[in-house]
Amino acid sequence: MPENEGGRSGAGAPPGLTPERERELGDLARRLGHTFRNLALLDQALRHSSYACENPGDGPSNEQMEFLGDAVLSLTVSSLLLSRFPGSSEGELSRGRAALVNARQLAARARDLGLGAHLRLGRGEEGQGGREKPSLLANALEAVLAAAFLDGGLRAAAKLTRRWFGPLVVPPGALRGEDFKTALQEFAQARRQPPPAYHLVGESGPGHARQFIVEVRQGERALARGEGRTKKAAAQAAARRALEVLQGEA
Repeated sequence: MPENEGGRSGAGAPPGLTPERERELGDLARRLGHTFRNLALLDQALRHSSYACENPGDGPSNEQMEFLGDAVLSLTVSSLLLSRFPGSSEGELSRGRAALVNARQLAARARDLGLGAHLRLGRGEEGQGGREKPSLLANALEAVLAAAFLDGGLRAAAKLTRRWFGPLVVPPGALRGEDFKTALQEFAQARRQPPPAYHLVGESGPGHARQFIVEVRQGERALARGEGRTKKAAAQAAARRALEVLQGEA
């Protein structure tokens, strides 16, 4: 791990790491949940290749950090899932990891943390709305995790993974469609949201082939509806759709 004090300006500090940039990155680091000993690592994690090409004297891009961050994220998410669900199968854990480690979820986490405002972009990328591009945001989040790993080791990276992704973890069995109601309940609890409530809003068909419609709500908000041959099946279908809605908003 680095022992230098790269967060300081002056002799030996990267040219682009001005006192103003240091203060900006210090504020971001507090929001991320890691105190960097070497702020230059965080600065590099936010340096897109388009900026590095236009400003070669400011240091390399974040591409290598993205590569490292991808591996660190896979490892720490796997560890998180194992600690939460030690009895799950390899297939269940793999599906759970895939549900968390994907471009959409990474970009959403990056938006939550406000990474876009701190990216260093070239003029062309800036003009094309690069700060809002999901691919750039997802890559930046991986690079930031790599920066924390290089700065504080695996423990620091695992802490950030738990902080960023822990509330999104759902029981692996729910990913097979076994218990979406439990998954939705735990998801809402983890994010301190109102508990879901289920309401029968319709039924149709003859007695031997009834079809039920159930709506799931959070407080006054209707999240989704589901249909099924039984009330239980309709509630599970509604919970599955509601979980997709909330995960998309997270």
